[in-house]
Amino acid sequence: MKYSHSKTESAEYLRLALPLMSKHDAPFHPISYAVWYEYVAGMNRSLNTAVDALSTHGIPLTGKDVEALFNRHIADVTSETASSITQEFHRIISGVAVSTGQVAKEADHFGQTLLDIEKNSALPGATIDIKALITSTQAMQASTNSLKAKLAESQREIESLREEVTRARDASLLDALTGLTNRGGFDQALNSCLDSLTSEDANDPTAQPCLLMCDIDHFKAVNDTYGHLFGDKVIRAIAKVLSDHVKGRDTAARYGGEEFVVLLPNTPLEGAHALAEKIRRTIEGGRIKKGGSEDVTAKVTISLGVARYVPDESIVSFIDRADKALYTAKHMGRNQVCVVSA
Repeated sequence: MKYSHSKTESAEYLRLALPLMSKHDAPFHPISYAVWYEYVAGMNRSLNTAVDALSTHGIPLTGKDVEALFNRHIADVTSETASSITQEFHRIISGVAVSTGQVAKEADHFGQTLLDIEKNSALPGATIDIKALITSTQAMQASTNSLKAKLAESQREIESLREEVTRARDASLLDALTGLTNRGGFDQALNSCLDSLTSEDANDPTAQPCLLMCDIDHFKAVNDTYGHLFGDKVIRAIAKVLSDHVKGRDTAARYGGEEFVVLLPNTPLEGAHALAEKIRRTIEGGRIKKGGSEDVTAKVTISLGVARYVPDESIVSFIDRADKALYTAKHMGRNQVCVVSA
């Protein structure tokens, strides 16, 4: 289920959403509420970014604006959506086929006109029917121009559909709460990373990817002390730190609950260890404010396990070694990094 908030949490989101809905010119319908619910819940990073960008100049959002936000950042990609996209492709292809058929028909007519002129010109005293030749030529030109226009239009429509398919695919690989890659997206990234390794890489330790397994320390106590709304805020804050520290082909993902994972292709073990320490120190040094208050919590910390891929080992083994390193860091007192040797 996309919305797993408790009654208390959803009531708080309602309280925060209603003033925002009132500020804008959009109707108070379910689509509008869904936009502002996810916005105040902070569960949809791309939506929040888009809303903040539109609100920069203080101009109220219209119903059309809100509907566009909903369609682009919230609407689930259902089987009906996929079917609709397929139908659109068929419509575009059918339209091109009709235009191509018309050009072929005019080409046949033009060819027959030329044959008729050739036959008639061989007869004594025959004259060339210039008018018929001009008419056929013009018809041929019109059909060709029509086909060119149709092809250009179809190209634009196909590009739009391609973007829609890309958006749908990307959305399915993102975690709703944090905006990071989700478990499915991480699995794809890890498989792709390992598939790209060559036989030469097996002899080069720096070419093997590294994995950071991260877990928020005493997260249950955070939830029990400050509530689940604040717990979600902590998760988003940790996700932001991880996102700020990944680059290029690196992938930061929410692995489940309060656990995260960072995939580092072509990163030596020493570099992965240094990054893990940097992430740990950044989080340890931060403070998170409670909503609508200047109060801050006790510091939040994380534990991390680091492992480097061993050529020919299974994915399960790779993840398990990183997970065991994380468990060791927890067992040794938390708020530290443990590196497992290959």
